[in-house]
Amino acid sequence: MEAVKALHVITGLGVGGAEQQLRLLLRHMPMRCDVLTLTNPGPVAEGLRADGVRVVHLGMRGNRDLGAVPRLVRFIRRGRYDLVHTHLYRACVYGRLAARLAGTGATVATEHSLGEGEIEGRPLSGGVRALYLASERLGAATVAVSDTVAARLEGWGVPAARVHVVPNGIEAVRFRFDEGVRRATRARTGLPERAFVVGGVGRLVPGKRFDVLVRAVAALPGAHLLLAGDGPERAGLRRLAAELGAQSRIHLLGERDPLGDSADGRTPGIPALLAAMDVFVSPSREEAFGLAVVEALAAGLPVLHVTCPAIDDLPAAEAPGARRIGTGTEELFAALRGHMEAGARRLPPPPVVRRYDIARSASRLLDVYDLALSAAPGAAPTARGAAPDRRTPGTAADPAPDPAGAAAPDPAPRPAAGLTVPGPGSPRKTPGARG
Repeated sequence: MEAVKALHVITGLGVGGAEQQLRLLLRHMPMRCDVLTLTNPGPVAEGLRADGVRVVHLGMRGNRDLGAVPRLVRFIRRGRYDLVHTHLYRACVYGRLAARLAGTGATVATEHSLGEGEIEGRPLSGGVRALYLASERLGAATVAVSDTVAARLEGWGVPAARVHVVPNGIEAVRFRFDEGVRRATRARTGLPERAFVVGGVGRLVPGKRFDVLVRAVAALPGAHLLLAGDGPERAGLRRLAAELGAQSRIHLLGERDPLGDSADGRTPGIPALLAAMDVFVSPSREEAFGLAVVEALAAGLPVLHVTCPAIDDLPAAEAPGARRIGTGTEELFAALRGHMEAGARRLPPPPVVRRYDIARSASRLLDVYDLALSAAPGAAPTARGAAPDRRTPGTAADPAPDPAGAAAPDPAPRPAAGLTVPGPGSPRKTPGARG
C-alpha cells in the first residue's frame, strides 16, 4: 500500500507545550511527516531535525503577510501531501486555507491552547473568534487536547461532530524517579542535599502567575524554588525575588528540554529537575491541558494546581497525588508549609499517567487521520497502513518555499480574505471520540 505523506504546519518552533508535543507525537507516527514552521525555527526545530524529520521555515513576516498563503500553497502542491495537520492559531488560519487552495482534501487542525478568555496567552476578541470559525470550516476535523477545550470549541459554534478529543501524551518512562539522579541534579544546580524544593515548569508569562509561586516560596524559610522556563516575566520575577530577600533560594533556570538532559550532559532537562523536586506547583488560572502536571505525577511528585483539565476532567481517583487549590498566595503558602512539615515523600505514578501515554494519543490521532483521509477526494491510503519513511536531515528532494516570491505585507487587515470557500461535508465521528 502506498505510504501516506503528511505535512504538519505550525506557527513557530520555539520551546512550548504544543511544539514539544508535536515532536513527541511524530516519534510515534507510522508515516512520513514533514514539518513547516511559519516563523521562529527555534530549539524544537533542531530537535526535530535530530530525530530525522524534515523541517522547513516559511519565513512569514507577521500576521498580515498574506504572501505566505501562495508560498504555502506552492509548497503543499509540490510536496504532494495526502494530509495537512495544522497547529496553533496562525498556522490553523493560514494552513487550512492553503491546504484547500492546494487541493488537499484531508486537513486536520489541533487546538492546543484555548482558554475561556484567551488563546495562546493572548486575549480573545470577536474578530479572532470569527476568523477562527471561518477557517475551521475549511478542514475535515478539529482536534481538542482535552474535554475542556472541546466544550469551549462547541461553545464557540464548532459543530460537535467535527470535534475529536486527542489528549496530550507523555513517555512516562522518562520521568521515572531515580534517587541517584535526584542527588546528582541537586548538586549540579547548587541545591542543599536536604533542602525542601518546590518546582514549576512553563513559559514565564503573566497568565502562568509564577509571581504567586515566588512569593509563597520566599515566605518559607529554607525552601528553594526551581522554575524551568523563559519568557518576558523573567526579569520581573528576578526583581521580585530580590525584593523579598530570597534571590539565593529562587532559581530561574531558563528553558530546559522536556525529553532529557542536554547532549553534553551538563544541563539537566525536565525529567532530572523533577527528580530533584519535593512538590510541584501549577499556579496558572487557565490551562488547555496541563502537560507539566502529568509529567510531575509521572515523576511521583505531589502536585498543587489551580486548574488542570488533564486532571480536573477525570475522577479524583485517577490522580490521588494532585490537589486543587485556590488562586491566593496565602492558600498556596499554607499548602507548601504542610508538605514541608510532613517531609519529602515519593508517590507511585497514578493511573492518569497510563491514560496519557503518548502511544495511546498517537493511536487516537491516527483514527482522526483515517476519518479525514476516507472523506478526501480520491480515497487516499489509510494512515495506519503507511510505512515509516524518515528522511535524512538535510535531504532536499522536496522543494523549499520560495521566499523571493512572497508578496509584500498588505497594509490593510484582510486576513479573512478567501475564507468563504464552502467546507466539506460533515465527517463521521472517530470511534470513541467525544460527542
